[in-house]
Amino acid sequence: MSRGIKSVPHDAPGLETWHTGCMPKPNRRPGAEPGEPAGLPARRVAADILDGVLRRGRPLDELLDTAAPPALAKLAERDRALVRALIGMVLRRLGTLRHLVGLFLERGLPANAPRVETALLLGAAQILWLDVPDHAAVDLAVRLAAADRQATHFSGLVNAVLRRIAREGAARLVGVDPVALDTPDWLLRRWSESYGAETARAIAAAHAVEPALDLTLKNDPAGWAARLGGRVLPTGTVRLRAQGPVSALPGYQEGVWWVQDAAAALPARLLGDVRGLTVADLCAAPGGKTAQLAAAGARVVAVDRAQARLDRLASNLARLHLAAEIVAADIATADVMSWPANPFDAVLLDAPCSSTGAIRRHPDVPWRKRPQDVAALADLQRALLARAIELTKPGGVLVYCVCSLEPEEGIAIAADALARDARLRRRPISRAEVGGIDGIVTPEGDLRTLPCQLGDPDPRMGGLDGFFAARFERI
Repeated sequence: MSRGIKSVPHDAPGLETWHTGCMPKPNRRPGAEPGEPAGLPARRVAADILDGVLRRGRPLDELLDTAAPPALAKLAERDRALVRALIGMVLRRLGTLRHLVGLFLERGLPANAPRVETALLLGAAQILWLDVPDHAAVDLAVRLAAADRQATHFSGLVNAVLRRIAREGAARLVGVDPVALDTPDWLLRRWSESYGAETARAIAAAHAVEPALDLTLKNDPAGWAARLGGRVLPTGTVRLRAQGPVSALPGYQEGVWWVQDAAAALPARLLGDVRGLTVADLCAAPGGKTAQLAAAGARVVAVDRAQARLDRLASNLARLHLAAEIVAADIATADVMSWPANPFDAVLLDAPCSSTGAIRRHPDVPWRKRPQDVAALADLQRALLARAIELTKPGGVLVYCVCSLEPEEGIAIAADALARDARLRRRPISRAEVGGIDGIVTPEGDLRTLPCQLGDPDPRMGGLDGFFAARFERI
């Protein structure tokens, strides 16, 4: 059976992303100890990162970047791609993998030995869907378990279960509903209530596919699409299927483009012509929207409370040869009545949210979030939007957006702001402003994209992140 390897891209300008179409060759590379089989160091790092996500609730982005295990940086480039591929596949198919593993465990998983499950998940994912020989997948998973003090006594169990999965796993999955298994019940139920059962299943199905690489260009998207082997979407984003590190693609070093999902690129465009205007980009890091606004000729003040994220933003802008004033501040607590001296011509608030619209690119989200997170984040979004209103001058434009599929974080926030603040009025969005794509502008005139939209015969070239955006004018 042919199994194409996948990787997990990151929607952050300048953040290295690997797309690879084959598995690394079996020679010893950096990161491997003498006598270790090729590929074991990469699997060990993948297991550590998966444990961080599944046991400790750490965001995958952090564990691949600022909080990455030191061993990740020591790996060869192709092995770092393998780490991302392994993690991405396990997280996208986690429910199915746990269901299958459970079928072959008569007594369930052993207590106090979490590396047993991690080894089983990694091994099963390789056997079923990645281009790895079954015997190699089994052997490396057994070595992972054997090297762990708590799991070493269960290495025989790992061996037995994975050998059965190699023989019977594909047959046992016939008739299984992956959409239901790979999406937490509370999320699928929410989406069914909000969008209908058919659309909810289409959203969940889109999350199982690694998305293409989306790029925002400073100029000449058609010319760069031809050079990169991609195509221009109706919104102006260039989409391509790339292999290898993003930093090796033409135009990266020159700062011609940055990585940004097509839906994530829409909110900044809703501010209209910003040339010469002073614009606040609130919760700005990692900086894709800041770059859009700066490239469009705005004087941008990029605000975020996390200095490490602002450092990343500054690095991205430097590569892109763009400038912005960078401010470290928490607008939820800052005195917005006195900062700045004059309100902004336009404000873009990309508020912290549950990120359920970005699962295509962040497959850890369903397994870290809980229903109660939505309500807590909605309270924060209301507070941030109230501050953003104060920063918008009379006659100015304010765009509020979130990468969430949950109505409480989108429609409800916009409606509440309009009801509470007489200084606001909605400025409806038109189809022409968003590439003429059907179905992404609501009857009220807000933007609502779904992962199952912008379909394509090749699922890897279709889809959008789920975004909500409302545009207001302060009167």
